[in-house]
Amino acid sequence: MKVVTGVQMRQIDAKTIEDIGIPAMVLMERAGVVTAAHIVEKFPPRDVCVLCGPGNNGGDGIVAARELFNNGFNVRVFIASHMEGLNDNCRFQYNIAEKLGIEVVFKSNIKEADLRDSLIVDALFGTGLNKPVKDSIAKTIETVNSRDRAVVSVDIPSGISSDTGEVLGKAVRANATVTFGLPKRGHLLYPGKDHTGELFVENIGFPYQFLNSDTIRCDLMEKAFMSMLIPARPPYAYKGNFGHVLVVGGSSGRTGAALLAARASMRSGSGLVTVGVPASLMDSCQARVTEEMTLALQDKGKGNFSKKSINDILDFAEKRCDVIALGPGMGVDSDTVEIVKEVIANSPVPVVLDADGINSLALMKYQERISALNTSASPVIITPHTVEMARILSDVKSNMTTKCVAIERDRIETASSFAAESTAYVVLKGVPTVTADPEGNTFINPTGSPSMATAGAGDVLTGMIASMIGQGLPPLYATVLGVYMHGLTGEIAATKTGLHSTVASDLINNIGPAISFLIND
Repeated sequence: MKVVTGVQMRQIDAKTIEDIGIPAMVLMERAGVVTAAHIVEKFPPRDVCVLCGPGNNGGDGIVAARELFNNGFNVRVFIASHMEGLNDNCRFQYNIAEKLGIEVVFKSNIKEADLRDSLIVDALFGTGLNKPVKDSIAKTIETVNSRDRAVVSVDIPSGISSDTGEVLGKAVRANATVTFGLPKRGHLLYPGKDHTGELFVENIGFPYQFLNSDTIRCDLMEKAFMSMLIPARPPYAYKGNFGHVLVVGGSSGRTGAALLAARASMRSGSGLVTVGVPASLMDSCQARVTEEMTLALQDKGKGNFSKKSINDILDFAEKRCDVIALGPGMGVDSDTVEIVKEVIANSPVPVVLDADGINSLALMKYQERISALNTSASPVIITPHTVEMARILSDVKSNMTTKCVAIERDRIETASSFAAESTAYVVLKGVPTVTADPEGNTFINPTGSPSMATAGAGDVLTGMIASMIGQGLPPLYATVLGVYMHGLTGEIAATKTGLHSTVASDLINNIGPAISFLIND
């Protein structure tokens, strides 16, 4: 499903009205009717306060109020404006409500005594809000949020940026939101997602071709499509059909990261997985593997990679593997910087760069790292979390906090911009994880759980993405599928081991159930 900005949705709205000829008032009627229908379905007739702004969102709210009134609800409408401030559509709907005998009060500072124990319908601001909510409306929103009451927002919770999910001053915290046409980015990005509650998307008459236009470059990853991407397992298959993953990682005290990535690859369906670790760690690594194979790589004698291992890595890639997962636990120094640079430049197979691979990339000067990614011999997928993303976006350590805040403020634009500049596939890990490709397409992942906030979860994701590439999926499909499945493993693990007790190996153990959920349900 496409995901839009406020501007994109308003363009769809305008084209529907102007090019197709569906009147604005028809769209408003449908918006109000479907909003009321959701309320009628969930709640028996009761007291309702409908809070409206002076614009089209307020008009939607008045239509909803009218429908609820006709269904036996005791409705009061508060309009946060004076009569002269209403736009034409909102005024039209107000006149109808008045003729029906619905109580309508022009008042912007709503008190607790006004709301009492009513169900709240929030229609104060729509997707066009672009400045902080202040003064009396801010106080009204505080009053709405001050008690545990049922709140349904019309289109988007008032005070939430439709583009970034930011709280613009104050924002309504809804239990449910009924939006129209397509979900907005602010519904899916935090903190907006927290304020949205359960999201219902209703098409109120927008043409299919407008909602599925190629000019909308952001998508919500959905189960039906993810299910189609699972590599087939024909009855005549053997291990050579499902790819060979080389995991290059591990260092003194950190071999577990590489092993987690390798085991995740195996569980995701890889036919063969080899773990390449510094030679001085080979005995301890060998003792911990069963299905995986091992490759001793040249080191500096203390469990740290030597740049002399570059030729061995590239030779293995040339002759034996289909994808390299580079970085989990490998450490960071001048040698790892050289390894990352040379493997990216010369690998004949795709490279999934994670963890210390990303941190080694970040030690290069900014233009050097961009040049390295732009001139890579094969596709590169990078999987940074917010702090790692901040490192690769800047040469100045002193502004890391500022960078992290900016990234979280607009995760979609951050991932998209860097993917376009670097020509790498970017997986910006977080809540939600956003994937971007070099062509400007972005994908919001809906799966995941707080249980995944545990050491090694990122290494598991690296192994899963590498496995899907090794099994023959194109880098983009392998990446979005790996991300989606990774989130599912967290959700499933949380039901078994709990939010607090899940560890990375639990994610690996639930890769099989995640795949089964996708292909069998």
